[in-house]
Amino acid sequence: MKRAVLFDLDGVLVDSRSAQLATLAGFATSTLGRRVRVADLPAGAETTPREHVLAELGLSGAINEEAWDAATATATLTTGLFPFVAETLAALRAADIATSIVTLRGRQRVPWLLPPGVLDLMDTVVCFEDAAPKPAPDGILLALERLGVEPGNAVFVGDMESDMHAARAAGVTAVGAGWGFAGPRALARAGAELVLPHAEDFAGALLLLVGTGRQTGYSKRS
Repeated sequence: MKRAVLFDLDGVLVDSRSAQLATLAGFATSTLGRRVRVADLPAGAETTPREHVLAELGLSGAINEEAWDAATATATLTTGLFPFVAETLAALRAADIATSIVTLRGRQRVPWLLPPGVLDLMDTVVCFEDAAPKPAPDGILLALERLGVEPGNAVFVGDMESDMHAARAAGVTAVGAGWGFAGPRALARAGAELVLPHAEDFAGALLLLVGTGRQTGYSKRS
């Protein structure tokens, strides 16, 4: 029986909150021709669709993707992996569990956030161009198809309500990363079967969920 753990990227594997805000502020500064600081962004900007944030700042019309890429590339220089990521991925590989990223990031932008060594530990990566975005289940189902894994043998770890909705629609176990953008309460309300408030023994919790029998201190809907 083949098993898999799928991950969202931002807020789950990569600590990118500051970079998200810096991208918005840098793009707005360049496009509007006036200084826009992170402090000038509306509350919750890091989890709000960029079009809405930019419209509130006074920018209307289509987004120039080349300019957005430039702002993103600069801002993501400040991002880093959460400290548990490499250890967790190595443990999953040692247990012969397939792994994938399912992200709203475009394919070009993923390597800006992840070093080659981490990307090499992923069996597949599903990006914005590959499938309808979450909360649609399409990206998760595509990853499972590529991996040859049935939904009942898979876990998806996300940090947003849309991640939980997508996981449940795909028929995989929905795990909330409480250290990410939305927070534990929002993830529980969105239907997470398990919410991890922190990443202590993250690998152990995932190994238990995908059926290896390794015990952890976590319980359903903790």
